[in-house]
Amino acid sequence: MLCLAGLAMTPAAWAQEFDLTMSVITSPGDGYSILTQSVPDRVKKATNGRVRVTVSDSLVPPAQIATAIREGRVDMSAALHTYLAADEPRMGIFNLPGLINDVKEYKKVGDAFWFEDTRKIWKEKWDAILLANGVWCTQQLFSKEPIKKIEDFKGKRLRVHNPQTAEVVNALGGKPVPLPVPEIYPALERGVIDGLFTSTCVGNALEYWRLAKNVQNWSLGPLNGWAILANPDSWNKLPPDIQKAISGVMDEIQHEAFSRYDEFVGNAMKDMESHGVTFWVAPEDERNRLMQEKYIGPSYDAWYKRAEEVGFDGKAYIEHVRQVLGKSSGG
Repeated sequence: MLCLAGLAMTPAAWAQEFDLTMSVITSPGDGYSILTQSVPDRVKKATNGRVRVTVSDSLVPPAQIATAIREGRVDMSAALHTYLAADEPRMGIFNLPGLINDVKEYKKVGDAFWFEDTRKIWKEKWDAILLANGVWCTQQLFSKEPIKKIEDFKGKRLRVHNPQTAEVVNALGGKPVPLPVPEIYPALERGVIDGLFTSTCVGNALEYWRLAKNVQNWSLGPLNGWAILANPDSWNKLPPDIQKAISGVMDEIQHEAFSRYDEFVGNAMKDMESHGVTFWVAPEDERNRLMQEKYIGPSYDAWYKRAEEVGFDGKAYIEHVRQVLGKSSGG
């Protein structure tokens, strides 16, 4: 937890120094890692060296990165909404097929109400103070064999990281497989999985394309969010001027997460193209086939059911998203 050093009980209290620990997950090449790894230098500069942040991907397991804040094991963390979507469906709205299809739509919904809504949820359910929101590079389907028709999903064992996409894969006749990141490459090598949905940037950096040479964009839950959180006890021990300086850094990081999105995705795609990867985007007619009720309906039904269990009106919530985006109830 937070460590204080310096002359806290003297008139030189302004010289007080602070050490903070920050947990992250391994996601090389993605804006997530690029920006979270920049936190120590940014905070050091903004606070004139008074705050030192140590960022580590080995402090807590990925699935515990949010609960570690609640339990006080770390001062800060960069948590993933999608890892929490099974427990709190509002964290997974961008995984619902056909709802939020690009980064502009995500930010529009976020600015309209979702960022503030999830700020409250982070505090109520994880006792976490939200410092910044971010977004992963476009999610694509890396597969050993081409998956260019909805019939191609049948029988395919595909690693998924959220319940909404799992429901769609099930409805298409595929077999969704949950796997932690360290197990993905060996699973591809051994044939445990036939492919996976993952960030374009992470898929490039971890070189999944060496085994899964087909990289396809079905716009199936194409976005995922992340958030930088702080433990309230750690945060409240910081003087107001330090809090203000760190908040300014976090505002910059959130801005860059969205403004540099195309840059992060573009760099990853160029690098893969240099290794012979050819990208495929689902044509409109095939995507329309995918968006039939029989394929995407189970995903929404499961989401609505979980919303009722959590205690809110899921259909009204999704309608609010559609109204912000100017979409009809049909998507």
